[in-house]
Amino acid sequence: MPHQNTTFRQVTKRIPWAALQRLVAQHGADKGVRKLSTEQLLLVLLFAQISEARSLRDVPAILESQDARRYHSGLPNVAKSTLADALATRPCAVFAGLLASLIGQATGKLARGIGECVRLIDSTPIRLNRLSADWARFSAEVCGAKAHVVLDPDAHCLLYLAITPANVNDITAAKAMPIQAGATYVLDLGYYDYAWWAELDAAACRIVTRLKTNTPLHVIETLPIPPEVETIRSDQIGFLPARLSRSRTNPMGQTAVREIKVEIKPGKVLRILTNDLDAPAAEVAALYKRRWDIELFFRWVKQNLKLRHFFGTSENAVRIQIAVAMIAFVLLRLAHGAQQCIQSLTQFARLVRANILHRRPLDQMRRTGSHRPVQNSAQGMLL
Repeated sequence: MPHQNTTFRQVTKRIPWAALQRLVAQHGADKGVRKLSTEQLLLVLLFAQISEARSLRDVPAILESQDARRYHSGLPNVAKSTLADALATRPCAVFAGLLASLIGQATGKLARGIGECVRLIDSTPIRLNRLSADWARFSAEVCGAKAHVVLDPDAHCLLYLAITPANVNDITAAKAMPIQAGATYVLDLGYYDYAWWAELDAAACRIVTRLKTNTPLHVIETLPIPPEVETIRSDQIGFLPARLSRSRTNPMGQTAVREIKVEIKPGKVLRILTNDLDAPAAEVAALYKRRWDIELFFRWVKQNLKLRHFFGTSENAVRIQIAVAMIAFVLLRLAHGAQQCIQSLTQFARLVRANILHRRPLDQMRRTGSHRPVQNSAQGMLL
């Protein structure tokens, strides 16, 4: 009988190990480490993400209960205290760098044959407990962080991730994001900044966003509306205010823009703004509607990965866990794209979880075999 790796091993084989080793050496992550190398820490945290371990205590308990399968998956036995110390002290930059390297690998594989380059930008809040108040306090009662994301909706893949405290404005984080020249950026009101729009416009990017209700537009041309498009109420070209105040000039004030009013439900009209003066109005409206894809991405990640229960409360530990959660997403997305039998990513992730330490090809996880899932006594769920 031919050798078959465990499901966990098949998913994690796509990790760029050479890049990880370079990052570990660059940041001195394993200097003085006697137990649980950074590579082993990554594998343990990925296992915790995919298997939905709910607490730091669960992780060693699950690994110890499945010792034989653990060994063949490259997973070490680890004490709770060792894991806690590693989360607090290992450089989070190693995991952020690994995510960036993995994203580069994924986009090359998943984006083949895709024409238009659409980028969705948004953020999602991540609730933390009061033990993180020293770095993530939002108000007297609330502590949290934000995950700022750029998503490719056509390849269904993450392109960029930044983690900030919850009180950092979205536009502040966006200004640190790399700009891809010629891409289409779809934004919401959280990114309402004329100077940043001007940077995107200067890079030949197409901008699709919303106008605030009180922003005036000096109309110079009204375009005809196709009769078959019932939701579009107007299509106009004009200029934004030339000055923001007596002392400040609007960087977008000399750029012709386009406002398309779309009725999304009776009595509610969106003012969609774009610097594309030629595309059909229905195409621009459809691009803005694609913002829903990033909301679905956030929902998927929060439902299928561990972003509700954190193993540590320090900024370093939280950053590591969020980065590893996104690494898990990209690995699952790559593994899902490499097989043809399971169409739904959600179903694929559930089957990976159910077969996480079993030796079964990824495209045969639906089939019932002689091996039955093992009951996880620490969680009360099937692994």
